[in-house]
Amino acid sequence: MNAPPELETLRDWLRFAVSRFGQAKLAFGHGFADARDEATYLLLHVLHLPLDEIDPFLDARLTAAERAEIAALMTRRIDERVPAAYLTHEAWLGEFRFYVDDRVIIPRSFIAELLPDGLAPFVPDPQAIRSALDLCTGSGCLAVLLAHAFPSADVDAADISSDALAVAQRNVSEYGLADRINLIRSDLFDNLPAKSYDLIVSNPPYVTAVAMEALPREYRHEPALALAGGEDGLDAVRTILAAAPRFLEPGGLLVVEIGNNRGAVEEAYPRMPFVWLETASSTDSVFLLTREDVVRGR
Repeated sequence: MNAPPELETLRDWLRFAVSRFGQAKLAFGHGFADARDEATYLLLHVLHLPLDEIDPFLDARLTAAERAEIAALMTRRIDERVPAAYLTHEAWLGEFRFYVDDRVIIPRSFIAELLPDGLAPFVPDPQAIRSALDLCTGSGCLAVLLAHAFPSADVDAADISSDALAVAQRNVSEYGLADRINLIRSDLFDNLPAKSYDLIVSNPPYVTAVAMEALPREYRHEPALALAGGEDGLDAVRTILAAAPRFLEPGGLLVVEIGNNRGAVEEAYPRMPFVWLETASSTDSVFLLTREDVVRGR
């Protein structure tokens, strides 16, 4: 895309980007709700401006080099349907920034909304959590959040993908947490050390086979291994529920994200006393169980 010469100010480019994104019928959901939010982010990122305020700069004129860089980024976003996070190599969960590329899914997790409060009231004392596991860690984002939420915890972060673990290592290092977060290549629990945890969290693959077929192009840039959860989306969840008691301390907590699969989970485990955790954007996408709940409910 050539930079149209009549687009001189940031306001001009914001309007143009929103129009083009709408015309192209882009899909969102990787951290941005709509075309305006994503266009605002991309423009501020390119211009190295604060990401939380565009209004003071709307009437600023852009240089030729800035216009060319924005046009190139918009071309990839529209023509190739590359998600914004892969274009900028960054994603945000609250105040936490993470490096990302197409070796990992773009961080987005309802569990991330729960960790700043230390899973209260289910964890009365965050200091009491001494060991935690992030299963299917991907970029390492939840492991980093666990380390911040539970300052006394040693955190294991496991993933089947060595490529994903390389990205996770970069994020762990950038937060200075290499002494507290141990990265492990493991297919769920298969290669974990013989130990037990006070807390296990997991955002596993849970997209159903039908939903995988219908994914927009943007989502097809992400590793299918990190998305596909089998016919009903519960392949990984079944393995987690079967094995979790062996890896949980007495009274230990299991927190698992399952997307839109609550109905399927409850049908598969009618005796399991799921506690559904409410976040700002969901009421039934994350369940919590104690070790004893899992044992009784299987």
